[in-house]
Amino acid sequence: FLTGLYVLVGAGAIMSAVGFFGCCGAARESQCLLGAFFACLLVIFAAEITAGVFAFIGKKVAIQEAQKIYEDVYDDYVKNPVGKVNSTIYRFHVALQCCGKGSVEQVGLPCPENVHLSKASGLCPGCSNHLFMSINCLIEIHNVIDANLHLLGIVGIAIAGITIFGMIFSMVLCCVIRNTRDMI
Repeated sequence: FLTGLYVLVGAGAIMSAVGFFGCCGAARESQCLLGAFFACLLVIFAAEITAGVFAFIGKKVAIQEAQKIYEDVYDDYVKNPVGKVNSTIYRFHVALQCCGKGSVEQVGLPCPENVHLSKASGLCPGCSNHLFMSINCLIEIHNVIDANLHLLGIVGIAIAGITIFGMIFSMVLCCVIRNTRDMI
């Protein structure tokens, strides 16, 4: 979990440096800074393409990791049904509209305490007055990731388009600066 946060912080720092090159290059009319801005955008574009390819190729691994996270949270809940894990398992169940990782016959655990579901004697069967409580969460995790992966592709294409747009305009500005200096 923390690795992802470190990657996002690092990406934010890199984007700040890239923005600095672009802003200062345009303000100072510096071909060098605009060239560095273009090069950084080109590297970012290549990274976006690579990440997109890996996202679609690694879909199965992503599904397995998400299912493993749920199984770990579920197993922690089975060991200790009271505490922080209670709200975590509840959020999984409400977000995915499912319950448990096996059949509906899971008994012996209290329902996650929350506003929508009443307390009962079994984690899933006790909450069975809600239709979604009979759906296996591991299957639902697979379905949700599989159904929404195209949204990731659309967002990736939009970001890549903006990156290409920035590369084009940095080169246009660089060429205009060069032509203006040649005239003088």
